[in-house]
Amino acid sequence: MLIITFLIGIVINAMGYVPPGNINLTLAQLTINRGMRQAWGFILAFSCVEVFFTFGMMRFARWISSDVDIDAIKVGDFQLSILIDVFMMVLLLVMATLAWKNRDKVHQPKATEDSRKGSVLYGIILGVLNPVQIPYWLFFGNYVILHEWITTTYPSLIVFSLGSGVGSMVALYGYAHFAKFIQEKFTLSSRLINQCIAVFLYCLALYLLIKQLVICFG
Repeated sequence: MLIITFLIGIVINAMGYVPPGNINLTLAQLTINRGMRQAWGFILAFSCVEVFFTFGMMRFARWISSDVDIDAIKVGDFQLSILIDVFMMVLLLVMATLAWKNRDKVHQPKATEDSRKGSVLYGIILGVLNPVQIPYWLFFGNYVILHEWITTTYPSLIVFSLGSGVGSMVALYGYAHFAKFIQEKFTLSSRLINQCIAVFLYCLALYLLIKQLVICFG
């Protein structure tokens, strides 16, 4: 049963990182600019944070109903979904701006101690500043619990969370490897790829802005 729980954790969290987003696109940029060794530092640090985050969210999912509405949860006078979107807009804009400004600054993939620490710290920071996972786990956490795919005992939740960490590791490694493959296969310049990533992040921020404007004035 615990093996199945572990595999479910891998699959569910890996699915969450398949669509392009701020995490996997940032990793792709890091891979192209600094190499796979730095990408691995980011991936491992991020996945470790993801284990603890998943465990906390699954514990919280035990106390809420299956029909929980993220739009009904409020923090003060604001809906949680709005606060998450606003936070993600700011984060995406900052990351896109940094990617655009540094598009010409291509770092050689040197495996120095400082660069490794920087990649690890970057992974930890983005692992903590990842509120978009809250509604994701509110939905899927309830889904797997209520359909009795996993139990809510401590051993089960720990194994599930470890699987979640492995799932994010697998998905993010796939993005890093694919980014490197695309660059080498089509001999694309790092500058062009960095520009594309920055534009995509800007588009994600614009999408969140339009989404909230439609909700407010629609």
